[in-house]
Amino acid sequence: MFIGIVGATGNIGQRVRAEAEARGHHVTAFSRDARERTADQPNVAWRSLDVFDSAAVAAALPGMDVLISCYQPGNAATDFAGTVATSIADPTAYATAARSLVQALGSHPRTRLIVVGGAGSLEFAPGRVTADDDQRLTDTLDSIGLPREYAAAVRGHRDALTVLRSSNRLWTYFSPAELIAPGERTGRYRVGGDQPVLDADGRSRISIEDAAVALLDEAELPRFVQRRFTIGY
Repeated sequence: MFIGIVGATGNIGQRVRAEAEARGHHVTAFSRDARERTADQPNVAWRSLDVFDSAAVAAALPGMDVLISCYQPGNAATDFAGTVATSIADPTAYATAARSLVQALGSHPRTRLIVVGGAGSLEFAPGRVTADDDQRLTDTLDSIGLPREYAAAVRGHRDALTVLRSSNRLWTYFSPAELIAPGERTGRYRVGGDQPVLDADGRSRISIEDAAVALLDEAELPRFVQRRFTIGY
C-alpha cells in the first residue's frame, strides 16, 4: 500500500511510520519541515507539509491509498511541555486541521483518511462523554498528569471528530486509550467503538507501539469507515 503519515516525527507518528515500514508499505512521511532529513530511506520518502494548507495536502494525495494524520500542534516527542502549552493556547487547531484534510479529500475521494484524535470524546455512559463533563474531565486529567487547562485541547479533539462526522469522505477517527505512552509492542489489543476499552483493573490504557499496530491493521483491513474506534488492553 501507499501510505502517507502526517506528523511522522511525533510520538505516535514515528511508531506508525516504523510499523508501516516493517510491513513493507510505501510510506510518504510528512513533517512541518523535512529539510533535516537529508535522504529518503528504502520505501520512505520525506516531504514537508503544512496540514492547514488544503491545496498542498491535496497535491500530495495522488497515488496514496491511506493518509494517517497524527497531527499535533508541536512535537511531543521532543518538547512535550511545549506541545501541551500550544494545544491549550489554540484548541481550535484540531478542528481546523480536520477541515483542511476533508477539503483536500474532495478532489481525491478514494483516498482514506485516518485521524488520530483523543479519548475525551468517548462515552463513559450512554450519550455522555468525558469532554462534556467538567468534573470527570478534571479527574481524568489529574490522574494522567496533565494540567487541568488541557481540558480545552480535549474539547478541541472532540470538535475535530464533529467535523469528520459531518463529512461524506472515507474517514476514520481513532481514539486511543486515556493513558497512552511508550511501551512494549505486544501486537495484542481489544477494539471498541464509542466507549473506552478497560483492562481487568478498570483502566483505559495502551502502549503507543500497539496503537501503531491497530492503526496499520485498520489501514490494511478497513472496519471503521465513517466511524470512530478505540482500543485498549
